[in-house]
Amino acid sequence: MKNILFLFVVGAVVFAADQNGVDHWTSTQLKDYHKSLAPKISSEKVATENLAKYDNHLTMIAHREGDGVAEYHEKQADLFVVQSGTATLITGGEVVEPKTISAGEIRGKSIKGGTSKVLHPGDIVHIPAKTAHQTMVKSGTKFTYFVLKVDTK
Repeated sequence: MKNILFLFVVGAVVFAADQNGVDHWTSTQLKDYHKSLAPKISSEKVATENLAKYDNHLTMIAHREGDGVAEYHEKQADLFVVQSGTATLITGGEVVEPKTISAGEIRGKSIKGGTSKVLHPGDIVHIPAKTAHQTMVKSGTKFTYFVLKVDTK
């Protein structure tokens, strides 16, 4: 009977959290996410998985084992929370050889004239919409980060 009552109480708490739209990812879940993403690495040396999508934002986890392409989002800001590994983030400047891949989304070969910052576990970075950015990961390095993408006006 105690087990049934416990399951009922736990179920009610989870249900209440779901009704409020509250999602929770533990640090352990995020820390170990690279294990499930590593086998899914693309030819571009990246694997991503959306965690949840909301009205004006989404959350995802990204795992890189090589340099990313230059990106420019016309209407989305990015917030990165570094989970593991190190990488160099280049922001600002211009996207070299820009190509529109979808409405408001531009990708390119690299960035010209940007500023570089080295990212470490625990670092948080906000990249405003309309800001070129590129994540560079040294060969043999693994870099995992939580991403919050927010639609802007």
